[in-house]
Amino acid sequence: MKRILSSFLFCLLFSSQWVLAAGISFPAFISDGMVLQQRSNAPLWGKSSENSEITVVTSWDNKKYITRSDEKGNWKLHVATPAAGGPYSITFDEADNKSTSVSATTLGSITTSGSVTTSGDRTNLISSITLHDILIGEVWLCSGQSNMEMPMKGFKNQPVENSNMDILKSTNSNLRLFTVKRNSTIAPQEDVSGEWSAAEPASVREFSATGYYFGKLLQEMLHVPVGLINSSWGGSWVESWMDSEMLASFPKVEIPENESDIREKNRTPTTLYNAMIAPLAGYAIRGVIWYQGESNYDRPETYVNLFKSMVAGWRSAWGQGAFPFYYCQIAPYEYGRITPEGEEPINSAYLREAQLKAEKEIENSGMVVLLDAGMKNGIHPVKKRVAGERLALQALAKTYHFDGITADSPIYKEMSVQGDTCVLSFDRAEMWLTAREGELNNFTVAGEDKLFYPAEAWISRSKVYVKSEAVKHPVAVRYAFKNYVEGDLYGTEGLPVSSFRTDDW
Repeated sequence: MKRILSSFLFCLLFSSQWVLAAGISFPAFISDGMVLQQRSNAPLWGKSSENSEITVVTSWDNKKYITRSDEKGNWKLHVATPAAGGPYSITFDEADNKSTSVSATTLGSITTSGSVTTSGDRTNLISSITLHDILIGEVWLCSGQSNMEMPMKGFKNQPVENSNMDILKSTNSNLRLFTVKRNSTIAPQEDVSGEWSAAEPASVREFSATGYYFGKLLQEMLHVPVGLINSSWGGSWVESWMDSEMLASFPKVEIPENESDIREKNRTPTTLYNAMIAPLAGYAIRGVIWYQGESNYDRPETYVNLFKSMVAGWRSAWGQGAFPFYYCQIAPYEYGRITPEGEEPINSAYLREAQLKAEKEIENSGMVVLLDAGMKNGIHPVKKRVAGERLALQALAKTYHFDGITADSPIYKEMSVQGDTCVLSFDRAEMWLTAREGELNNFTVAGEDKLFYPAEAWISRSKVYVKSEAVKHPVAVRYAFKNYVEGDLYGTEGLPVSSFRTDDW
């Protein structure tokens, strides 16, 4: 009898350890404190024992969903989310026939438990996990390079304007933040490192400043929970955020084949997508905000098509259709680098021009102009609130359909010539144009010799007139078309006009 009892206790202990090791698990972003997209068919997925039955119950409606894991233990299902609210919980039950019972245990705030049921000659273990403090609201993915990654605390010797006071006042349980840890891999990954945190000084300090100001304004205006997932890496190429399929039309891009091909982790095609985007793909979001381009400024001729392909590829991976994609045009900065020929510095205005073109070619997109928010000697401008709030204006106007606000800067339309004067017309200038400082100092004009001279410029309603005594027969005009500039042409609503040119030289 003692031998039998000892054997039973040994088996019970052994099976208990097996269940804890092989129980239900989730990717890092499906956890306590997460935000699920409201009014969506939100995917949830994870791992369990192979060929086990997974039952999910959502507390907001007590609805039950059932699926089964495959031979590798992978499972996935979709739950219908209500209008914004919470906090809620979701319970996941796993049924299999491989073990005896295990007593309840708590891992952090995720509760797991087990019990035994008997049906005929079969014994089925039921293990259970409940995720708590789940909010239903609006979820946005924030991505790009250092100007998206730059945290509220700033970088060393590179501050974010007014961040200390804004961090102090940041506590808001309806704003949730998740930062994906940097990672670069050849093969697509299934998970990321990171955790959800409610907005409070300690978490906001470490979170993307551009992302935070975007989410803060959304939450303030929508009065619903907002979840932000920041997946960005400073200095990264756009090619790094694309997979091999997205890059198939770009034969000059070298796709790495093994780990030794990753010479620069943030500048190797496909590797950031594989490690930091692919695991997130499918998690229900409202849209994406993007701030990148500084590392592609020296090859602007390829950026439009690369960016278009990336956006299309992300939308395909998520399977949610053409979700909103709002992005920042890179801010002015004195790059001062020399071309391979050793002559002229590369002009980042060409990259800004490419980003401006992309807005017309990518559906459901919008571009934020930052021509008044750069720094001559700093590639990380301090005015992150400007960037984040202008991105929020895009979302509030175009995604959430707030009336009475303007999200888009005026945009150059066409030019005519009247004698020695060029007349520039603009779209999106219903309230006309204005020079914030009273004068326009960033226009140049050229004749057929293609030599540009500083020009006098003035505004009449929604038109700008440009002339130079040095050019009697003008054929081309450029505005703010250089690396660093302080934009001085605005729409009346306060949004700056992008740098532009009328020529294609």
